[in-house]
Amino acid sequence: MIDCHTHTCNSPDAENTVSELCEQAIALGLDVLAITEHCEVNRFYSIEYYNATPNGYDTYNFDLSFEKSMQDNTKAQQKYHNRLNLISGIELGQATHDFELAEKIISDERLDFVIGSMHQLPNHDDFAFINYNEVDIPSLLSENYFEVLKLCRWGKFDVLGHLTYTLRYIGNYGITVDMKSYDEIIVECFKALINSGKGIEINSSGLRQTYGKTFPDFNYIKLYKDLGGEILTVGSDSHSIHDLTKGIPEGIELAKLAGFKYVCYFKKRKPYFIKI
Repeated sequence: MIDCHTHTCNSPDAENTVSELCEQAIALGLDVLAITEHCEVNRFYSIEYYNATPNGYDTYNFDLSFEKSMQDNTKAQQKYHNRLNLISGIELGQATHDFELAEKIISDERLDFVIGSMHQLPNHDDFAFINYNEVDIPSLLSENYFEVLKLCRWGKFDVLGHLTYTLRYIGNYGITVDMKSYDEIIVECFKALINSGKGIEINSSGLRQTYGKTFPDFNYIKLYKDLGGEILTVGSDSHSIHDLTKGIPEGIELAKLAGFKYVCYFKKRKPYFIKI
C-alpha cells in the first residue's frame, strides 16, 4: 500500500498533525507515505506583500507553513525511519504565476517529491470558490488547460496533480462537461510531461466525492500510457487521517487496466518503482 498525496494541519484546509498521520499510516500497514502540503506560489508571502484585500477564504503566508512542514517532516522521518518510508513533499500550486519563486521553493534540499497543481487561474478565484452558474465554463476550462500546458512545459515538478480537478467543483453545480473539446491540449500536456521525464498522479479523492471518479479518470490514465507515459503515482489527497488510503486499491486497479506494471514514489526527487 502506498499513498503519495496527503495533507496535515500544516495545510490550511486539513486536520491532523504529522505524527497522527504517520501513526495512522503505520496502523494501516502503509509501506510508503508522502506528505504533500499545499504551497500556493501566488500567495506564498503575506497579504500585505500582494497588496490584496481580504476576502474571507484565501490563505496567504505559505512561506511560513512551508518551513514548518519541512521541519515537521524531517523530524518525523527521523522518528519513524524504521517503521515507515516517509516522503517529504509539497503540492506546489500555481507555479505558472511566478516561475522564479517556484524554482526557489523547490530547490529546498529537504524535499523528496513535488506535485505540480493548478488550483487557481490568473485573475480568477480559486476553483473551489467560483460560482459556476455565473461563468462561461468552456472558456474557463480552455484557459485552465492552456495554463496546465504552460505548467507541463516548465516541467520542474515530479508529477502533475489531479488533471481534471475543476470537474470536482463544476459537478457540485449539477453541470456536466464534455471533455472532448480539451483532448487535443491534454495530449500536448502529456507529451510535454513524457518528454521531460515527468509523470501524472491518480488522485482517488473523487471516488469519495460527488464526482465519483478518480482525477483524472480511466480514459486519461490510459491516454497517458498509450502516449508512452510510465511515471505514475497514486494518492488519496486525504485531509484527515480517516481518508488515508481511501480509493488507493481502486486507483491501482485502474493503473493495471490501463497497462501500467508499476507505480512509483519519489525520494530526493528520483522515482522508485513498485511492481503492481
